[in-house]
Amino acid sequence: MDINDKNSPLRQRIVRQRATLYNMLIDPMSRVARRCAKVWGEKPALDHLLLESIPRVPYVTFLYALDRQGRQISANASQDGLIEEDFGRDRSERPYMMNLATDREMTLSEAYISLRVSRPSVTAIQRVQANGQLIGYLGGDFDLRGLPITKELYSEPTRWRQLKGDPAIRGNVFQQCRVQSRLDDQIDSILPVLEELIVENGVFHLKIHFSSSRATLWLLDDPYRYQLLDFDDLVDPDVCLAFPHHDYPSEAVVPQEQIRLILDTFKHLRFADDTIYLRAGSVNIFNGMVGLNFSCDGSHYIPADQFLARDSEFWEGIG
Repeated sequence: MDINDKNSPLRQRIVRQRATLYNMLIDPMSRVARRCAKVWGEKPALDHLLLESIPRVPYVTFLYALDRQGRQISANASQDGLIEEDFGRDRSERPYMMNLATDREMTLSEAYISLRVSRPSVTAIQRVQANGQLIGYLGGDFDLRGLPITKELYSEPTRWRQLKGDPAIRGNVFQQCRVQSRLDDQIDSILPVLEELIVENGVFHLKIHFSSSRATLWLLDDPYRYQLLDFDDLVDPDVCLAFPHHDYPSEAVVPQEQIRLILDTFKHLRFADDTIYLRAGSVNIFNGMVGLNFSCDGSHYIPADQFLARDSEFWEGIG
C-alpha cells in the first residue's frame, strides 16, 4: 500500500488520529500559553508554570517556551521535573518549526525522530501573544508510544494490489526459464496434503515455495511461530498426523471447499509459462487474501473470491 495515497485506509486512519490529537490539545495548550504570557521573560516563574502545567496537557512528554526566533528560553518541563540542558537551544531548524500554520494558533507537526530519545514523536507549537502581538511559542513534545489511538483497528483493504520487486531480477526475467523442482514433480501428491492441513489440522496461513520445494505454515494452536515443512515432509501424507485435528474455523473468510480450488490455481500459474511462473503462493483463510510471487519478483495480493473468479485486473494482465 502507498502510504502517500490520501485515500488509502491507512492514511485515512492517520488523518483521524491527528485530528483527534489536535482537538484534544488545542484548549489545554491555549490555556497554558495565556498563563505563560503573563510571566514571559521571567525564567524561574516560566519554568515553574510549565512544570505545574504538565498534568494539564494530556500525554505530553516535555513542555518548553521559545522566543520568536525559535530559541528556547525555558528549561524542559517533564513528569520528572525540570531539565535545564535545553535552555538556550536553537530549535528553529527542527521539523516542527519549519512549517508553522499561518492560519492557526496551534500547529501539530508531522511525526519525526526526536533527538533526545530517538523515537517517533510529534510536537505541538502554540503561539504565545501579549497585547495582540506574537512574543514567542509554547512547545509540547509527545512520544508516539504514549498517545491514544482511534478505536477502529486498521485492516488490509480487500482489493487486488501489485507490488513490483527487484529491478535487477525484472530486467533479466526473459533470460531465465523455470527449472522443474522436486515439488513440481510430486505436486499432485503434495497439494492434497496441504489441503488436509488447512481443512482438518488448523493451518490458517499457508505459503508454498514451489521453487525451493518447501512450505511454511501457521497454526491456530500456535499462531506466533511458523512451521517449516521440507520436501520430505510434504511428500509424506503421514505429516498430517504431526498436527492435531482442528475443526475448520467458522470465522474463516475463505470457505473450506475453495481451498483445493486455490491450490489447483497455484498449480496452473506454476506451469502456465516457463518464463513468467509462480515461485510462491500463499493463502490466509481469515483475511481472505491470496498472495503470489512470480519469477519476475513481482508480488500480487488478491481476494480469494476474485482470484478464483478470474475476473480481476490481475487475470487480465495474466491473459
